[in-house]
Amino acid sequence: MGIKKKKEMQVAALTICHQDLETLKSFADVEGKNLASLLLHCVQLTDGVSQIHYVKQIVPLLEKVDKNGVCDPAIQSCLDILAGVYLSLSLKNPLKKVLSSSLNSLPEFFLTAAIHSFTSRLQEELNTTDLYSYRKVIDNISSCMENFNLGRASVNNLLKNVLHFLQKSLIEILEENRQLMNDLLVGIRVSMKVQDFQEDLWKASSSPIWQICVGLLSIFFYPNDLLQTIQSTSGLAIILFIKTMLHPSEKTPHLISSLLLHSVDCTSTPEWFMSSCRSLCCADVSESAVLFLCQGTTCMLEDIWQKWEHGPKSGEACSVILPMFCCTLSSQIKEPTLEMFLSRILATWTNSAIQVLESSSPSLRDSLNGNSSIVGRLLEYVYTHWEHPLDALRHQTKIMFRNLLQMHQLTVEGADLVPDPFFVELTESLLRLEWHIKGKYTCLGCLVECIGIEHILAIDKTIPSQILEVMGDQSLVPYASDLLETMFKNHKSHLKSQTAESTWIVQWHETWVSPLLFILCEGNLDQKSYVIDYYLPKLLSYSPESLQYMVKILQTSIDAKTGQEQSFSSLGSCNSRGALGALMACLRIARAHGHLQSAADTWENLVSGTRIKQGLVHHHCQVRIDTLGLLCESNRSTEVVSVEEMQWIQFFITYNLNSQSPGVRQQICSLLKKLFCRIQESSQVLYKLEQSKSKHEPQNELTKQHPSVSLQQYKNFMSSICNSLFEALFPGSSYSTRFSALTILGSIAEVFHVPEGRIYTVYQLSHDIDVGRFQTLMECFTSTFEDVKILAFDLLMKLSETAVHFQDSEKLQGLFQAALELSTSTKPYDCVTASYLLNFLIWQDALPSSLSAYVTQLACGDGDRSAAVVERNTLMVIKCLMENLEEEVSQAENSLLQAAASFPMYGRVHCITGALQKLPLNSLQLVSEWKPVVERLLLMSYRLSAVVSPVIQSSSPEGLIPMDTDSESANRLQMILNEIQPRDTNDYFNQAKILKECNNFDMEDLNASVLNIDTSTEIKGKEEKTCDVTAQMVLVCCWRSMKEVALLLGMLCQLLPMRSVPESSDGLLTVEQVKEIGDYFKQNLLQSRHRGAFELAYTGFVKLTEVLNRCPNVDLQKLPEQWLWSVLEEIKCSDPSSKLCATRRSAGIPFYIQALLASEPKKGKMDLLKITMKELISLAGPTDDLQSTVPQVHALNILRALFRDTRLGENIIPYVADGAKAAILGFTSPVWAVRNSSTLLFSALITRIFGVKRVKDEHSKTNSILYSFSLLTVDTGEPNRHPSMFLLLLVLERLYPSPMDGTSSALSMGPFVPFIMRCGRSPVYHSREMAARALVPFVMIDHIPNTIQTLLATLPSCTDQCFRQNHIHGTLLQVFHLLQAYSDSKHRTNSDFQHELTDITLCTKAKLWLAKRQNPCLVTRAVYIDILFLLTCCLNKSTKDNQPVLENLGFWEEVRGIISASELITGFPSAFKVPGLPQYLQSLTRLAIAAVWAAAAKSGERERDVPISFSQLLESAFPEVRSLTLEALLEKFLSAASGLGEKGLPPLLCNMGEKFLLLAMKESHPECFCKILKILHCMNPSEWLPQTEHCVHLTPKEFLIWTMDIASNERSEIQSVALRLASKIISHHMQTYVENRESIAAELKQWVQLVILSCEDHLPTESRLAAVEVLTSTAPLFLTNPRPILELQDTLALWKCVLTLLQSEEQAVRDAATEIVTTAMSQENTCRSTEFAFCQVDASIALGLALAVLCDLLQQWDQLAPGLPIMLGWVLGESDDLMVCVESMHQVEEDYLFEKEAVNFWAETLIFVKYLCKHLFSLLSTSGWHPPSPELLCHLQRMVSEQCHLLSQLFRELPPAAEFVKTVEFTRLCIQKERTLACLRLLAFLEGKEGEDTLVLSVLDSPAEVRQLTLPRTEAAC
Repeated sequence: MGIKKKKEMQVAALTICHQDLETLKSFADVEGKNLASLLLHCVQLTDGVSQIHYVKQIVPLLEKVDKNGVCDPAIQSCLDILAGVYLSLSLKNPLKKVLSSSLNSLPEFFLTAAIHSFTSRLQEELNTTDLYSYRKVIDNISSCMENFNLGRASVNNLLKNVLHFLQKSLIEILEENRQLMNDLLVGIRVSMKVQDFQEDLWKASSSPIWQICVGLLSIFFYPNDLLQTIQSTSGLAIILFIKTMLHPSEKTPHLISSLLLHSVDCTSTPEWFMSSCRSLCCADVSESAVLFLCQGTTCMLEDIWQKWEHGPKSGEACSVILPMFCCTLSSQIKEPTLEMFLSRILATWTNSAIQVLESSSPSLRDSLNGNSSIVGRLLEYVYTHWEHPLDALRHQTKIMFRNLLQMHQLTVEGADLVPDPFFVELTESLLRLEWHIKGKYTCLGCLVECIGIEHILAIDKTIPSQILEVMGDQSLVPYASDLLETMFKNHKSHLKSQTAESTWIVQWHETWVSPLLFILCEGNLDQKSYVIDYYLPKLLSYSPESLQYMVKILQTSIDAKTGQEQSFSSLGSCNSRGALGALMACLRIARAHGHLQSAADTWENLVSGTRIKQGLVHHHCQVRIDTLGLLCESNRSTEVVSVEEMQWIQFFITYNLNSQSPGVRQQICSLLKKLFCRIQESSQVLYKLEQSKSKHEPQNELTKQHPSVSLQQYKNFMSSICNSLFEALFPGSSYSTRFSALTILGSIAEVFHVPEGRIYTVYQLSHDIDVGRFQTLMECFTSTFEDVKILAFDLLMKLSETAVHFQDSEKLQGLFQAALELSTSTKPYDCVTASYLLNFLIWQDALPSSLSAYVTQLACGDGDRSAAVVERNTLMVIKCLMENLEEEVSQAENSLLQAAASFPMYGRVHCITGALQKLPLNSLQLVSEWKPVVERLLLMSYRLSAVVSPVIQSSSPEGLIPMDTDSESANRLQMILNEIQPRDTNDYFNQAKILKECNNFDMEDLNASVLNIDTSTEIKGKEEKTCDVTAQMVLVCCWRSMKEVALLLGMLCQLLPMRSVPESSDGLLTVEQVKEIGDYFKQNLLQSRHRGAFELAYTGFVKLTEVLNRCPNVDLQKLPEQWLWSVLEEIKCSDPSSKLCATRRSAGIPFYIQALLASEPKKGKMDLLKITMKELISLAGPTDDLQSTVPQVHALNILRALFRDTRLGENIIPYVADGAKAAILGFTSPVWAVRNSSTLLFSALITRIFGVKRVKDEHSKTNSILYSFSLLTVDTGEPNRHPSMFLLLLVLERLYPSPMDGTSSALSMGPFVPFIMRCGRSPVYHSREMAARALVPFVMIDHIPNTIQTLLATLPSCTDQCFRQNHIHGTLLQVFHLLQAYSDSKHRTNSDFQHELTDITLCTKAKLWLAKRQNPCLVTRAVYIDILFLLTCCLNKSTKDNQPVLENLGFWEEVRGIISASELITGFPSAFKVPGLPQYLQSLTRLAIAAVWAAAAKSGERERDVPISFSQLLESAFPEVRSLTLEALLEKFLSAASGLGEKGLPPLLCNMGEKFLLLAMKESHPECFCKILKILHCMNPSEWLPQTEHCVHLTPKEFLIWTMDIASNERSEIQSVALRLASKIISHHMQTYVENRESIAAELKQWVQLVILSCEDHLPTESRLAAVEVLTSTAPLFLTNPRPILELQDTLALWKCVLTLLQSEEQAVRDAATEIVTTAMSQENTCRSTEFAFCQVDASIALGLALAVLCDLLQQWDQLAPGLPIMLGWVLGESDDLMVCVESMHQVEEDYLFEKEAVNFWAETLIFVKYLCKHLFSLLSTSGWHPPSPELLCHLQRMVSEQCHLLSQLFRELPPAAEFVKTVEFTRLCIQKERTLACLRLLAFLEGKEGEDTLVLSVLDSPAEVRQLTLPRTEAAC
């Protein structure tokens, strides 16, 4: 590490005038030893630092002069010059301080002369009249008074003049120039310093100095519009002047208190005070002025307290009034900065009071104790401001509260604090507050520090749990964790001091650790995360010994849970981390923070290996990550990794590479990289230990074994890891598996590289690379995901030295040809593969020798040889690609259709771009050869663009090929073409073409006329195959070509060096070429119509503009500005001949302007942005000329793009308001295009202003212009009919008032409220709804009850003759939304809430006629009934069923009256259809259901109290009524079935099975029918199944058949519910009628088929989840039953369903399917088959565990022989799999542009085969089973042999490099080959032809061997 260079000090040199310089020269002696010579040498220097040395020699030189030297004129002149020098120096110049410090030591006999010189020079300064020189004079006065004796004496001599100057300067600065505010501030401060001089002079009130001071005092009262720092300083100055001038001093506190209270007695007040401060005695003094007087008063608090000590009456007034007055003032002050001043005043007062109380009289203590009025008012202030938005103010309230506690503590010193009434009452009041109040945490923390935690815990022991409960709220987490830390630290200290034994720790753990563990096990996700991140580290850091307790409790909890699960109770939630997750989190945090000293001790003493493995494959991803983090993370980077850790890491990698979450994958790779770094670091230490061969340290702290053993273990471990990772790259592996494996391999190559100078590395990845693995990495280029390609390429580059050994010239030639072929593929993703292949060949120097002809020389000096080779190779490839591309462009110029069908050109350009990107273009060696290449590239790009641009620039490029089969259709098409391209000048589509055959296309020039087309030809590709071309292919060919050309040109501009002049050789691009590229981009962006083309052109253009803005060439720098003005002028003129596109959101025009503005340097003034925004906003405004709306449309579209551009950042914010105005006003335009663009702009602005998430303090993001405009627009004569009302309501709905609204916000939301209420009268229904929602955030929670009552009062009475339903509806909607917000609020105490709701209920009852038939409108009736229903919910919630508030109010009686008289009882007339009927029925039904529950709860089952029965509701003719009723009943049944209901099923619902059966048979509404089936599923079948024959005339068996028929035929949701119901009936029958099971054998088989069909991948997720639920519930009965009920084939079919579901691409299905496996493993006969019984595991290992359980069950059932052929069929796969391979090989190729191969994100066929073979081999190796019959084995062998022969034939038919050019077919064949090989091994083992090594050989365990067996061995085996 280098030494940081010390920054040199910069000091401005002192100078003197010419006259003084001549004077010094005249007095200087020849020897240069006198003072004049010293000063002359000093001033002649130009370096201030050197001058300091001479200044320090002045006094020592004068000390050598005797007293007679005082009269020496030379010395007097020098002293005079020194005085001038001092006053000429700036205040901050170090020379000024050095000079004053030196002159302070001046010999005494020189003082008089020196003072005279300084006085005369200072007098000259005071005589200045220049306003702008006043600051220098004021600074000199200030410096003279700061520790400078000569200066203070001079000021003292000139005191009158100094004060007069200060008075004059302050007046003139204020009057003449308010820009010199800082000078004014300094002047006031200096005035306060000067007034402290010579206090005796104040006694003479007639003296001139006194009069000047009175004048100064009179000007300190400044207006409020000055800076607050000036006003604050002035207030301090006024108080100090009063304190100094008023005599006797005992009157000062009284005068100040009178001044604050505006009660000054003019008769007893000195005349000088009244003359100077009369304005302060007025009653209309501003709050800020009084506040700053209070602040000034704090400077004399010490004097006030002293006067209190001498006599309470003398100091009491001011000392008491100051805090009391400030508290009163706080309610009047609205501005945040003033509030900050006030809080500091109060905090200062409390600090001063503490100092006084430490040594004060008893009387003072009595007046300042906690029960005093002063403390009470200050506590009120704290409570009011402890949640203030300003952090600094909240901090001041904390200081005040702590000080108040300390004050009371000092007043009761010696007494016991705990029973003190003040502390008791304060504690209880704080604990009564809600925990969402942040100030509560701060105050409780201060209280704990003051009185201790034991008193608080005595009041409520559950406080730790309560605090932990709120830690799910992120905003409260820091406060809660800090409070908990304060509490547990205090508690531990208290317990240790009280208890001598160690028993205190038990109580401490019970109080603080147990609640933590409960949250970690049972809390929600946010709670756990925040507790682990914030609280757990603090707890462990303070008490590391608590870890043992945590582990013990959690281990016990895990064991107890396992014991419960053995009784087959609930297995717990899939999404819960549980105790195991809590255990791993605690251990991880402990180890990461160094609380686990040794990992070995951890595994031995704290947690078992089984627990670790369970955590590594846990169902919850965070548990897996925590467990991995426990193994990988350590606070010591050199800690040795133990053998156990290595084994567990290997186990983890086996099952966790296929994680679907990107975040989880990132964490896995990051943690493993930490582990590899630890291995590398510790291996270096181990290597050094091994080399030292120390015999004195047989056991060291790093390892307990010999270092060489550990190093070998490391090497073996890393090799094993790499083996697993390469095995994961098998054919058909998922994207996530490949991504994880390649990322980890890349980390290994990075961590274990061998840099120069390193002697030893424990492992090198290159040593484990063979031909097979090298080929595997190459095949990763074929992935359809570019991330995988990038990772594989980077890894191959890191292994570049190794790759040389695997080069084969024939193979390389095939790879190069494959890359060229892929670069012309019609599938866009193939060219990406080609680019990576070519780059790999370039960088590996593996190109075919035939390409060497493209380069004539290789200029390589002594520099980097490899760089020269790469440059040569790149040049060769680019020339080859360009040669091919130029030929193809020539053909495309003749026939674009043929090019699109056979050789789309964009692939070649993409490969050229990819090759250039990897090359350092700024340091090329073959410059002479690159120049013509660049020129050819540019020309070729322009040619290609010219070929494809007619399609892109067409007004409608999508789907158009000019072809048809008859002249009539052609004419119609011609008309369409003419209509859709009114401004296009290209003639590409000018004539529609007629083709005689619709599948064949004319190859003549597309510009030929219709009459010239007489014959038809076929388009043939390069292989002479007939190709079909579609409009999509033409379009994709064109826009992708434009895209690639744009990216290529942008990259060339960005990376290529530029030539200053064309003849120079210092660059590759000329200025003219850059201008041509710019013109190309301009034309492309402004004329393209296809989004894909201009979006990517924008990307290239941005690169160009960024280069131009950094270019030193001035002409190029000005180009963006010129282009911008040009396009703006074209937009404004709106010429009909313009080619600018006015549709398609202005196409590329916004992108063009966006690129020009976004690349403007952000550090500049952003002038282009300012001028452009001004022009655009002007154009976007309304226009009277409807014929010229095109510029307005363009402007709106451009503004939309600019507001969406995040790169413009905050620079665009000032224009948001104007943009919103333009959008809202544009919405009023009669032109649709303007309204459409305005709507799009408005949407972009909403996102820009409010963001994606809606937060509560967004009002600050809008400025006063938008505020005023919105208010003005809302406040129109008829807001409900204003065209922009919809948009304004959208804005208002998203606004939230600032937390300081009404108190500190300049933009109050209050004025909006009446206008939003008026919007509720709009005739537009949707506008009324929006107004109701918008009103909610504008009304504070405390004001909601009064607002609701006000709104209800505006409703008409039943006697009114005239009323408007729109008004009623809008008002009721506003009441409803306000009441809903009020009920959801947590900010109210229960008593207040209930009282206010009662008042609202009484007001509601007054308008009850609106809910009855007196109100003819069903819509308003419905809303009123909704309000009644909401009131019932609110009051029931607030009373918790303890107080019959509703009954006391007569509410339920009124509700019963409404229901009884409603149409639910009386019915509707026939064919009754009116607006609002469904809404009315739903509202009425909800209220009726609430009334039924209320009546049932009160009177049991007495029907007379029930206004309407459930039976009546269920028999309603309206499905809305039945659906809501069934929903309410289903909720009760579900609650009872799950055991969550406290009282079980209500008596009212018992014995309703018969009713539901009848409903099920006659219900025709699908939604209602589905809910009936759900209710039947929730009920116990024994209650209703026996009644089927009596009720619906179906036997239970027939009812089962009926249910399964529904499951077979109905839609997904009903089918899923019916399947669940049928499964429950079958399980009930199997368990109830054990001896009669055969009677439903056929139905059982039908049910099995239903389950199998429900598991198919093409079905909706709901169907598969239903199958999972069915299999989980029936697993003990059908899957794991020791005595199987089903036939073996059906049982295995169900198990196959489980395996299929575990491999589903839907994560929800997989996660649910793991529950089946967990249930299956947890049975008595299967729990010992694995070590993961009773554990929630991930789907990755659940697949293997399911197969392990199945194999174990086959052995238990003794069904291995009959089951083996079925499972061999699973290994071999379905017969359709091979047929798909055959068909894909022989079918005619059809190009579907965007149809990729079947991408698998999860399912991996070969993993399933691997697990299955592993368990089958294990099973077959056991003795005691009977092999299958020889005939069956022969049949299987014959089938497998035939498949082997077919595979061999298909492999031979593949072209060279098939893995690249025929990826899909090659992958399918490889997968089928591996399955066939696995089957061959199993059959060979059954015949006894393979040895014991076969038992452990799995399909993918040896990739090299597998490849050797590919074809030859397969043929031999066949």
